[in-house]
Amino acid sequence: MRVDFYQLSRDPAEAALPLIARNVMKLGERLLVVSADPQQRQRICQALWSLGEDSFLANGMAGEGQEDRQPILLSEAPQPLNGANFLAIADGQWREGEVPFARTFFLFDDRTVQHARETWRMLRGREGVEHFYWKQEGGRWIQAG
Repeated sequence: MRVDFYQLSRDPAEAALPLIARNVMKLGERLLVVSADPQQRQRICQALWSLGEDSFLANGMAGEGQEDRQPILLSEAPQPLNGANFLAIADGQWREGEVPFARTFFLFDDRTVQHARETWRMLRGREGVEHFYWKQEGGRWIQAG
């Protein structure tokens, strides 16, 4: 399992997630985006639909039906009803599914940085887990650890 920690310092999750989701789609994978905040999930949904003038990333909300057909599913729980192997945690609160995801994107900000540090330490002790730390620098993502 690979976990990428993304420290949001300039942009909110709704700005960073479409870029991550686009890269996941290029790999031919499905993505589950998790947040306990329904308003944040709605903002992410809108950002995915309006990625650019000529592009969008189709997505749906868990609980609205046909979850299995969604390339990107937004949910409050880490249950990959769309068959996703990739998980994005948008609200900075670590959670795992019953079956490990191949890759997890853990987005956190200044409010949740302490929880992210604790999560980093917890995962460091697990066998078979690779973790990487990314931070925003001048509008780009730089691997810092």
